[in-house]
Amino acid sequence: MAEEQVCGGTLYVVATPIGNLEDISLRALRVLRQVALIAAEDTRHSRKLLAHYGIGTPLTSCYAHNEADKSAALLDRLHQGAAIALISDAGTPAISDPGALLVQHCIAAGIPVVPVPGPCAAIAALCAAGLPTGSFCFDGFLPAKSSARRRQLASYVGLQRTLVLYEAPHRLCACLRDIVEQLGELQPVAVARELTKRHEELFRGSAVEALRHFSTQPVRGEIVLLLAPVAIATPRLELAEAVRQLLEQGLALRQIARQLAAGYDCSGSAIYALAQQLRDAQVSDESESR
Repeated sequence: MAEEQVCGGTLYVVATPIGNLEDISLRALRVLRQVALIAAEDTRHSRKLLAHYGIGTPLTSCYAHNEADKSAALLDRLHQGAAIALISDAGTPAISDPGALLVQHCIAAGIPVVPVPGPCAAIAALCAAGLPTGSFCFDGFLPAKSSARRRQLASYVGLQRTLVLYEAPHRLCACLRDIVEQLGELQPVAVARELTKRHEELFRGSAVEALRHFSTQPVRGEIVLLLAPVAIATPRLELAEAVRQLLEQGLALRQIARQLAAGYDCSGSAIYALAQQLRDAQVSDESESR
């Protein structure tokens, strides 16, 4: 079979390695060599990949803050018959990375868009997590603010599919604490860190076990967080909501513990600790919003 050649006036969406440079496909290398221009999220980062494989194709930047403006110039080049490759810093463009807007503009203008598949952190983590894969949902990054993150986590209750999320390393422990609160200590999770890189780690266990594990030292690297299907609301979720309502009424922590201990299969000290955690999180959210 003759080698496929790139077509002029076409945008190629090319997946690049998320860590190990050997994960790039032969087709991706050929396309990157043959196109007239490569639109990269960070040209400094991408030059290292291209230099490793001896690719001298010109680069231009296309990142989150200039994609809207840059799309017009790239569309002009495509209309003139140039073939362009779109890449992100790592993985598949437009998947929680820049590129979706450019793709939409190309489709609207009748310009062919060709995917060149390859590495994707979400899929790499999912296939090795040991959680159900027959049905799953990718939901990108959770909100940075704890209150919004808790609301989103609560919305997952009853969702009968594995959830695949991205998370920033400095927020991982706060996110795991919210998972413990909203979905329960025994909620099965997997945390994939630095996939395909030298310090790759894939933790599997309960939410509280993951919190203990990652609280021992600073978390570094790219994170994929996976949650097993959350079938039903847990008693802890109901208790947390009851505590939150009493906090909003201005009750003291000891009053909340005494009032709720009789109605829940939980000690007063445990309820006091939960109330303290929720109050501290509320104070933290209020300070963040100022």
